[in-house]
Amino acid sequence: MKVVVIGGSGHIGTYLVPKLVREGHQVVMVSRGKSEPYTRDWAWDKAEHVVLNRSNDPDFSAKIAEMNADVVIDLICFKLDEVKEMVKALKETDLSHYLYCSTIWTHGRTETIPVDPKGEKYPLDEYGKQKYESEKYLLHEYRVNKFPATMISPGQICGPGWSIITPLGYGDDSVFQRIAKGEEIMLPNFGMETLHPVHAEDVAQLFVAAMNHRTQSLGENFYAVSEDSLTLYGYAMAMYRFFGQEPKVSFLSWDKWSEHVADEKQVNTAYLHLARSGYFSIDNAKRLLDFQPRYSAVQVVEASIQSYIDRGVISVK
Repeated sequence: MKVVVIGGSGHIGTYLVPKLVREGHQVVMVSRGKSEPYTRDWAWDKAEHVVLNRSNDPDFSAKIAEMNADVVIDLICFKLDEVKEMVKALKETDLSHYLYCSTIWTHGRTETIPVDPKGEKYPLDEYGKQKYESEKYLLHEYRVNKFPATMISPGQICGPGWSIITPLGYGDDSVFQRIAKGEEIMLPNFGMETLHPVHAEDVAQLFVAAMNHRTQSLGENFYAVSEDSLTLYGYAMAMYRFFGQEPKVSFLSWDKWSEHVADEKQVNTAYLHLARSGYFSIDNAKRLLDFQPRYSAVQVVEASIQSYIDRGVISVK
């Protein structure tokens, strides 16, 4: 099939584009520039690369529609208006499947876990609200107008080549360096809030599985996460073990911890991650698509931290 991947040079596309090429598809990778993938793969060079910028090209959706793909995988659609434009344009083509990348950030606080992707959601920020409105719109379009949509919602994406969320709930590579040196870190509250990481390769695997099981995946929303989630405490302990260091973990109330961090942006980022504290169910992905994540939650972060070491971001001397 002809498959167009919008935003194919990012974390997910690094693994998704080569997987599609290996399956024999004609792959068109759309990105804003000539970005290199996070890991090299010969199959990357077998895809056609097209430069288009959704944010400054009013004809973006029309240009995607002109490609007349069998499948469109949209990894970088963040606003409801953008989704509506894309759906309108693709309805005039021979499209058989539109796969939309959503997010677990459509959820705010949850009452029960594991979280079901079909449950009602209460997003905490504008990003999550726009994604949730987009999900509802696509589901309506599928049910009422038979638009062939599938939604996939990744957790905290990890993997080689980029910075990941730390056991403190925000991005700061120096946290891992402190752990590598055996220094103390401070966790908020009792460290029982959770993160639900996923390796970008497993996210790509789920997109391919949804595409290959089209009938089962239409009108569905699948969480792309590891089998298990991590408490902040468990994450921190795993990192001390990884570096062969004796754990030094202390706890502060949220207010005192926020003062200790002393960075408003990092505190706000941590709040948005930790207020969710979800554990997201992959039961429907396992049942309908035979999805089996390759990486456990600990293996996901270990692979990412090994990449830190390999790239010299963290010193273990």
